[in-house]
Amino acid sequence: MTNYKLNNLNLSKLKEQVSIPEYNRSNIKTGIVHVGIGGFHRAHQAYYTDELLHDESVKDWGICGVALLDFDTKIYNVLKEQDGLYTLIVKELDGTLTKRVIGSIVEYLFAPENPQAVIEKMASPDVKIISLTITEGGYNYNESTKQFDFNNPLIQYDLENPSSPKTIFGYLTQALKLRKERKLKGLSVQSCDNIQGNGHMTQKMLLSYVAKAEPELVDWINSNVSFPNAMVDRITPATSASDISNLKETSGIDDAWPVVCEPFKQWVIEDNFVAGRPSWEKVGAQFVEDVEPFEKMKLQLLNAGHSVLGIIGALMGYDTIDEVANNEDVNRFLRAYMRQEVAPILNDLTGVDLESYEASLLERFGNIYIKDQIDRICSESSAKFPIFILPTVNAQLKQNGTIKHAALVIAAWAIYSLGVNEAGKTLLIKDAMQSTLQEKALAAKNNPKAFLEIEAIFGVLKDSEPFVKAYTAAYHNIVKNGIEKCVLDTNRNLLKYI
Repeated sequence: MTNYKLNNLNLSKLKEQVSIPEYNRSNIKTGIVHVGIGGFHRAHQAYYTDELLHDESVKDWGICGVALLDFDTKIYNVLKEQDGLYTLIVKELDGTLTKRVIGSIVEYLFAPENPQAVIEKMASPDVKIISLTITEGGYNYNESTKQFDFNNPLIQYDLENPSSPKTIFGYLTQALKLRKERKLKGLSVQSCDNIQGNGHMTQKMLLSYVAKAEPELVDWINSNVSFPNAMVDRITPATSASDISNLKETSGIDDAWPVVCEPFKQWVIEDNFVAGRPSWEKVGAQFVEDVEPFEKMKLQLLNAGHSVLGIIGALMGYDTIDEVANNEDVNRFLRAYMRQEVAPILNDLTGVDLESYEASLLERFGNIYIKDQIDRICSESSAKFPIFILPTVNAQLKQNGTIKHAALVIAAWAIYSLGVNEAGKTLLIKDAMQSTLQEKALAAKNNPKAFLEIEAIFGVLKDSEPFVKAYTAAYHNIVKNGIEKCVLDTNRNLLKYI
């Protein structure tokens, strides 16, 4: 089979092998600037937009993808070389692969190379939406103070160097300032990250920064910029070398960075766009007045479930999520966590069959063709636990409910943070707070409560006697008996406090 490098020139040659964009990409105008052009954005928002662009009447909603960090050099270079094109590979539950080339990213910028170009693009009158996938940690939120973290060195840099920022807050501030000065209309800033009330969070964090950086801009933002909340869902593992080679061998596509994902997808959006929006509802998105019930369900079941499987699986020596999800005892543990600890605190889910949703999650986690790496799921756990796990703990504590499953997972995280699994193999830990986690994990060997003293993560949870008791007991049990035995004992309601 002849192999073709994926780009505009070769696109028509691939039509026999895969679905390709049937619209004229050169006629598409950029209406969305998206910051964070990783796998999830390309499997989700860019996919929905590509679907919509096949409607010949839609020409104003192309995406300009922005690579924000030095770390993003590779993805920027790939998109640049491939004219913004990439292949989306959907791994179906029966093992078949559905492939299509996505063309909705019609421009691409590398922020560290040219900050002013990014600011100008965000300030363009054609741009109606700036959307974000910057990860949970990208919002610069301190869990202890519940405020914006001005101690972050990158934030301090942006305050001192407004024309060449490094964070999303510096870029948004300067772009919105230009829009105000040029008497342009406002726009919508749309978070697509896994944070409950992600629009509210974006608004609060941005206005906190603006109040210090450009205080005269605050009123204009309040009057001209909207921050719609959204719930996003599609499991998107890291692309492997075998995914790339398989695509080339089976379809003749030489794509340096395709995206793989599961078939399931969901996007629930608050309809709050001040400058217009794409009709994503025509291609499967759902617009609602209140996203919060959907957010809570997804964050505290799917995202939390991923973290539960990731931490337990890492200690047990598994490499991928499907492996640990198909361990019968861990599967039963996760089902009980969702039923006994999460479900009782979810509400306002009119028309949602929660038990069916939970069952579908277990099926999705166990998809043997996805092969989501555990070290990816466990990365940046310091940003994930306060959003995915701790709201369940705090809600259960308020109503004197059960917390034994969550306590075991948090104790397992403390032990995981030592950096080795139970077989003595070094764990690959990627976390902005890695040094603090390891320091407190070492202290926890003598006093398990020490791990809970990371206020930026746990807040005042260390002062909760019921939680500390359950967590400490779980910690000692894991050390003494191993995580697998503790999971089994919890399933049998035989967890012994020692």
